[in-house]
Amino acid sequence: MRRLLPLSALMLICHSSLAATAYVSNEKDNTISVIDLATQTVTETLEVGMRPRGLLLSHDNKLLYICASDSDRVQVMDLSNHSIIKELASGDDPEQFALHPNNKWLYISNEDDALVTVVDVESNVVMAQIDVGVEPEGMAVSPDGKWAVNTSETTNMLHWIDTASNELVHNTLVDQRPRHVEFSKDSKRLWASAEIGGTVTIIDVDQREILKTMTFEIKGIHPDKIQPVGIKLTDDGRYAFVALGPANHIAVVDAKTWEILDYLLVGRRVWHMAFTPDQKTLISTNGVSGDVSLIDIDSLKVTKSIKVGRYPWGVVVTP
Repeated sequence: MRRLLPLSALMLICHSSLAATAYVSNEKDNTISVIDLATQTVTETLEVGMRPRGLLLSHDNKLLYICASDSDRVQVMDLSNHSIIKELASGDDPEQFALHPNNKWLYISNEDDALVTVVDVESNVVMAQIDVGVEPEGMAVSPDGKWAVNTSETTNMLHWIDTASNELVHNTLVDQRPRHVEFSKDSKRLWASAEIGGTVTIIDVDQREILKTMTFEIKGIHPDKIQPVGIKLTDDGRYAFVALGPANHIAVVDAKTWEILDYLLVGRRVWHMAFTPDQKTLISTNGVSGDVSLIDIDSLKVTKSIKVGRYPWGVVVTP
């Protein structure tokens, strides 16, 4: 049984690890909420393009990339002054994207066009457009830079793109409506969520073979409401966290044994998550309740809820 920490100790842990800033996309408000995690308050609300969803940071934490889905643009924000400095030729309806380790090549899923668009962010040149399945959404690039993987919600596949050639070389059939993919730090494992299938599939990257398909069960919650979406893996290989959508919980998984350790109650319709730089705190976006939850990793306890805009979707954290 896990030892419960007193509230004062949880607050000390939380505040000591949160000298950072979170950026949260609010898809119904066309805004980004800026959260000072030291004070746990929203300090600024930034107007951006229409229906912002996916967010990611440049590897030097100087730029914020924003999928403005209904504007058909990827916007680039300078974090030193919160100004939009350019818009990238993203293709139609960008939803999620991933940046290659070289900090230059951006892989963007275009949901309406069944394409992955590859853009050089420095020159704003489209390097490739790759045909994938119907309704592509999730996007990840392996830490070693060899693979870009896209999910297609309607085709129910993961599409493996060789980043050296930008060619589609393999497809993996998974359960219904795959929404997100996440590589382990060592690039050896790929985790993929299937929202309607209610599962998470773990894949051996070298062999591109399925190792495990996980299901989830929460007492008192109908199985139809358990809809895995976002996934985050700790760098040390200890934990995987799976956002379970309208089940309003995050599953805590032992990333080595694939055993489900706990379910953490957060806000309504939990979407995506991000770690603080020290990976001591996890932040989740809760779309329907319009807030984010802060989770202390050491104690696996939800410590705080912070109100943001309408339908928060994506989140990133800078030092």
